[in-house]
Amino acid sequence: MKAVIIGAGIAGLALAQRLDAHGWQVTVVERAPGPRPQGYMIDFFGPGHDAAELMGVLPRIQELGHRVGEAVYVDERGRRRASVGFDAFAASLGGGLVSIMRPELERALRESLPERVEIRYGTGPRRIAEEAGGVRVELSDGTELEADLLAGADGIHSAVRRLVFGEEQEYLRYLGFHTAAYVFADARVHALAAGRFHLTDTIGAQMGLYALDGDGVAVFTVHRTSDPALPEDPRAELRRVYARLGWVVPRALELCPPPEEVYYDQVAQIEMDRWSRGRTVLVGDACYAVSLLAGQGASLGVGGPFVLAEELARAGTVEEGLRRYEERWRPVAEERQRAARVGTRWFLPDGRTRLWLRRQALRAAGFVPGLGNLIAGSLTGKPSRVVKDVALEESARTR
Repeated sequence: MKAVIIGAGIAGLALAQRLDAHGWQVTVVERAPGPRPQGYMIDFFGPGHDAAELMGVLPRIQELGHRVGEAVYVDERGRRRASVGFDAFAASLGGGLVSIMRPELERALRESLPERVEIRYGTGPRRIAEEAGGVRVELSDGTELEADLLAGADGIHSAVRRLVFGEEQEYLRYLGFHTAAYVFADARVHALAAGRFHLTDTIGAQMGLYALDGDGVAVFTVHRTSDPALPEDPRAELRRVYARLGWVVPRALELCPPPEEVYYDQVAQIEMDRWSRGRTVLVGDACYAVSLLAGQGASLGVGGPFVLAEELARAGTVEEGLRRYEERWRPVAEERQRAARVGTRWFLPDGRTRLWLRRQALRAAGFVPGLGNLIAGSLTGKPSRVVKDVALEESARTR
């Protein structure tokens, strides 16, 4: 069986690894010229963590991860206002949590692929046609590929979704935020951020900073805006919106790299009635983006492809496997989307009252039994055993 996967990000690489493990001939197509360096720090946990362990890639993810002791909210003078211990947060999630840069998570997945899995960079889908028992993909470089399965793992702005299911506006639900991420080097800011994830305790706009190796500092931003349109110059927009936040933010903005080195996008979710059509299926953000507010986009980007590959392995037909994948995985994705929408008012407060309430709740979590677990659950949604259950069922089938 042959599979063509569009997108060499987290979901595409995870699916490639699992399909290859089940004997598929896999080709991955990525429109970028090479692995993307942009991205933010991820707290990797939940069903994706379970899947990574079963895939044998978790030790490498842990090796590439970063030790973050706590998340600290600071005011415009750098004074601590509230904090969340990562050990306590990890414990509330069952202990499985790794803080890792998005490009490094992709690296771990890419390294897990055998040489027989081909990755073609610098091209993307131009035309997709269903044929008897398969699908044909015409690429922008003029070549054509035939496969038994086409998987669109090309993100929230998926070209596969547009070509097969319709225009983006039919499925995209804008949540009222823009986000950005970039990396810069500065010894002073690095020293201040070392060992902790710092977040500005602010209204309407927030910057987070992590210390990386050397003098590197990773920046994450999110701000409220009613306009979903993206700015022509992301760096200029960041400097305009975040300059008021104080502390080391002006220095971080001064050292912001050129716009082409900045990840910048709207915060949105994808909502679809169906994730597959014929022999074409969507995975990851292409069909169920939960948004960064859910904190589990990467986790679902590994867990979903794992479930898809396992269901395909034991199904009588490709179509049956696609149907079973959606039946098993859709409730997980929709629960995370719901949790993200509910949590937006606390993730980035829109007024002083909510800011104060969040601060008090985080302070109380340190000494009120069970409150930390309650807060973690409200932010991450209900825990899921789907990945483990699917793995157990596959093990029983092949025993």
